[in-house]
Amino acid sequence: MNKRFGFTLAEVLITLGIIGVVAAMTIPTLIANTNGAKFRSQFKKTVSTLNQAGLMSVAQYDFDYAGTTTTCTGTQATDKAMHPDTTMSFCAILNGTLTGQTYYGVPTNIKRNANGSEISYSFVSTKTLEAIANYYAYTLADGSIVAFHKNAKACELPIGTPMSKAWIEGDVGKNCVGFIDVNGAGLPNKEVTCTTGTTTKEVEKPCAVKNDANHMTDIFPIVFHDGSVEPASNAAKYVLTTSK
Repeated sequence: MNKRFGFTLAEVLITLGIIGVVAAMTIPTLIANTNGAKFRSQFKKTVSTLNQAGLMSVAQYDFDYAGTTTTCTGTQATDKAMHPDTTMSFCAILNGTLTGQTYYGVPTNIKRNANGSEISYSFVSTKTLEAIANYYAYTLADGSIVAFHKNAKACELPIGTPMSKAWIEGDVGKNCVGFIDVNGAGLPNKEVTCTTGTTTKEVEKPCAVKNDANHMTDIFPIVFHDGSVEPASNAAKYVLTTSK
């Protein structure tokens, strides 16, 4: 009676085939979960940074996002020179309170490399944000992009007024909306959206965002007011207020 040692070629091929099928099924999910966790963590970090900037501006210069009286110009040299000692604008606040930031004016001035060529930053058509030309943008030291409306100033939410779609779309709120792209110029450059529920500026409307590549993406709408920054969509709020 002959003893067998090892595996036959057919057995090895079958085993490899099974491993390949399992990998094909699980790796995309693992990647999506990893990216989702990274995007969520970076969003929370950047919101905290912007909140600290608002509070620091009040402490050092006696005004915050609500106290701004002039808009940025979109001209890089002019806006980079704004300082809260002399100018009460969003650019002055961010110039005076953040370290390692770079101002670009319109977001399309930010470039990314694609197969050796420089491509202007852009985002996929969104659910809640205006056209990209309506924003001015900074990149932070960690590479994330922070953008605010070109008409942003005097962003005050009166005491007792809820953060609602009506306020966000009103005369004041519509100019106080911006976004954070936690992935910088890198793809997917797409607004986070609800997996369950409808993505809307009604921040209290039920929504759930799963860690899949179609919904847990890298752009999060925000709204500046007083010394604070808050989510400007129900999908962004879900990500900010949940752990997974």
